[in-house]
Amino acid sequence: MARINLTDKYIESSKRVPAAGRVDYQDALVPGLALRVSSTGHRAFVLTARYPSNPKNPTRRALGEYGEITLEQARVKAREWLALLNKHIDPKVEEAKQRAAALCSQQNNFRYVAEEFLKRYVKGPAFCELERLAAELRKTTPDITPPAALRRVMADPTNRELVARSKKEGLVKKQAADSIIRTEFIKKWRVRPITEILPQECAAAIRAIVDRGAPEQARTAFEWLRRVFSWAIGTNEFGITVSPVATLRPSDLIGPKESRDRVLTDDEQRRVWNACDAMGHPYGPTVRMLILTGQRLREVSEALWEEIDLEKNIWTISANRMKGDHGAHVVPLAPDTLAHLKSLPRFGGSDFVFTTDGRKAVNGFSKAKARLDTLSGVTGWVLHDLRRTMRSHLSALPVQDMVRELVIAHAKPGLHKVYDLHAYEDEKRQCLELWEQRLRGTLAPKPPAEVADLEQVRAAREAAA
Repeated sequence: MARINLTDKYIESSKRVPAAGRVDYQDALVPGLALRVSSTGHRAFVLTARYPSNPKNPTRRALGEYGEITLEQARVKAREWLALLNKHIDPKVEEAKQRAAALCSQQNNFRYVAEEFLKRYVKGPAFCELERLAAELRKTTPDITPPAALRRVMADPTNRELVARSKKEGLVKKQAADSIIRTEFIKKWRVRPITEILPQECAAAIRAIVDRGAPEQARTAFEWLRRVFSWAIGTNEFGITVSPVATLRPSDLIGPKESRDRVLTDDEQRRVWNACDAMGHPYGPTVRMLILTGQRLREVSEALWEEIDLEKNIWTISANRMKGDHGAHVVPLAPDTLAHLKSLPRFGGSDFVFTTDGRKAVNGFSKAKARLDTLSGVTGWVLHDLRRTMRSHLSALPVQDMVRELVIAHAKPGLHKVYDLHAYEDEKRQCLELWEQRLRGTLAPKPPAEVADLEQVRAAREAAA
């Protein structure tokens, strides 16, 4: 068939449609380019050439449908393909490379990589499905907070299998990892290409956490950042081959890790307790709850009313809020702790025990701790030292050592973890009641006995004789 100087008018003419089969109309301007028209009226551009996959025989390949690409775009594309063929490059292979590069450029920003890390490594499919269900619930219940929606979904009996799977997939501390990575790194770097993040930027991010007085949190954040980059390299999906934190050392950025052994004296503990009155809600009551129960800060500060049974005097901290993989932790509520909880105000519609606005758990403990130091006059300590202080005093009580450990949610030792399935609830309750008795003596010590006048005693005895 003779070559034709194709135009849009020529292409769109009904005369081009054959009665049956297909017809190719060769373009006069670009060798090998043709318009293929079928009896159904379908029009597409093709390029006939010798491709590297079959160099001996001319082969026809589609460039695109007319309408999706214009005539001029088809001519440009055909010329580009011919130029690649002159270099013995297969156009399809080259296009695949370009698509991969474009996809990589879209998906190599830090936010995307971190989200994939959280979804595939930290959370797992089951937990992601629970989050999706929680998001659906929030659409129909606008006033519910994201944590409350997730808790409701996880408490739904129909999701029992998903919840069980979520505990086996990914990591135990899913929400803690999610919080740290989003707060410390995703907010900072957002859509920055992950390959462009420099070691000095990573170091500065960690130092910023240290400078606000949270060296242990900085250590945890550094470990998560290291995992994000290592995982991204291991997947070979995001174009990164070298981790910017590979040469950074926590000991240089944060300082040597020191084993803390600070135990508050009775007088210091009393002054901290009394200062909680001036702190007010929610920080004062939160600190007192730490002293009364010996639980970890996050376990107390994020406590939920739905976890607390005031009739059975039980506080059950769910497994997903606990450190480690020991499952849910039961804290029997001794009398003083129970009275403390009953005295707390309730925010309408909020399930958080300690909250400033009813929408989220209390936070911002750095400033609160500095104020507590000023009010109490006790310095050189951290809130976790209250837990150590309580555990140290438990050793003086007539309680089994394993029960003391279980009270503060430490795992059962050795074979006890496997074979001893006893909950020790009564034993823990007795231990906490003894602790409160000990604590009452610390907080309100008895005044010293009056010193007797020995001469008066002797005179009284002689008179009586």
